[in-house]
Amino acid sequence: MSWGSIIAGATAAAALALILTMLGTGLGLSSVSPWAYTGISAGAFGISAILWLTITQLIASGVGGYLAGRLRTKWIATDADEVYFRDTAHGFLAWAVSALMTAALLTSMIGTIVSGGIQAGGAAAAATAGGAAAAGAELAKYNTNNEPVRYFMDSLFRTDVSAAPTSTIGESASMPETAQQQNPADTASEVTRIFMNSLRTGPLPPEDVRYVGQVVAQRTGLPQPEAEKRVVDTYGQVQGKLHEAETAAKEATDKTRKTSVYASLWFFISLLIGAFTASYAATYGGQQRDL
Repeated sequence: MSWGSIIAGATAAAALALILTMLGTGLGLSSVSPWAYTGISAGAFGISAILWLTITQLIASGVGGYLAGRLRTKWIATDADEVYFRDTAHGFLAWAVSALMTAALLTSMIGTIVSGGIQAGGAAAAATAGGAAAAGAELAKYNTNNEPVRYFMDSLFRTDVSAAPTSTIGESASMPETAQQQNPADTASEVTRIFMNSLRTGPLPPEDVRYVGQVVAQRTGLPQPEAEKRVVDTYGQVQGKLHEAETAAKEATDKTRKTSVYASLWFFISLLIGAFTASYAATYGGQQRDL
């Protein structure tokens, strides 16, 4: 085994892989744009990345394997089949050492460059899925802040906002603030809790529809039936938006999963192609060496 030729071929292959990867990263990032209808599409970018990865393996592994076979020592009085096997082994080992060296480089020097591009692409994807993330964050905040408990407290102390006050003028000055005198922001917060309490379970309960309808009727001057219809329609719109956000989040997650699977499979295939190319190139280089 000529380890000198193997290390020489592996070094050349790793250097070529490094250079080609940096070139591919630059070309790839130059073709991507966060603006809509600008730059290469996601599908074309994925195909281009796969083709470039395969080309990188072909060139780097071919050169490394050829050097490993061409630079080895000449085996005197060795059977031709044995020479062929040893050349193949030299090429394969050169590819294996090169793969380990490239992995080390990817996690150090070039890793910073490549990870910067990945983070830039991830930021663009995150901006696209911002609506879905915001909906999930709002729901998580609702559960974290004990809003369900507040909802039941609100329902416990509800008053009929359409009912006339029964207290006298002298008594009203010393009584707490009624629902008719509530701050609009407080009223909106209560209605938000009412909506959030039922968004996951289905339609808004009739008693909630009636109560929120009373609040809307008082604030807008609409008749009670029209106010309740507005409440039901608005609740349906909120529920629809939440459903769309959840669907978009699931689709984005599933797309990311599929992309990761495809990338791993194609990376595996490209490495196999590199191993075969290096082994074959080493046999060719060995034949040239023995001429």
